[in-house]
Amino acid sequence: MSKNVEEAPTEEEKVEKPEKVEKPEKRKKKEKPVFSLYKVEGGKAVRLRPTCERCGPGYFMADHGDRYTCGHCGFTRYKPAEK
Repeated sequence: MSKNVEEAPTEEEKVEKPEKVEKPEKRKKKEKPVFSLYKVEGGKAVRLRPTCERCGPGYFMADHGDRYTCGHCGFTRYKPAEK
């Protein structure tokens, strides 16, 4: 009475899993320093970028070349086209 019974594979016969490939580290974005948003003229700080019309004076708008955009609410103001 011989039945065909499969035996558990031994350690040598086990299929090895491929090693995990390490992913490259993500670059962290550098925060923009505060002094790049202001310029000192005559002892007073002058804002270099406009503030958002919807959010108020605490939110600067990002300069994207042809437009200014608020990162908080998404408001966009286009710059006048140069001729």
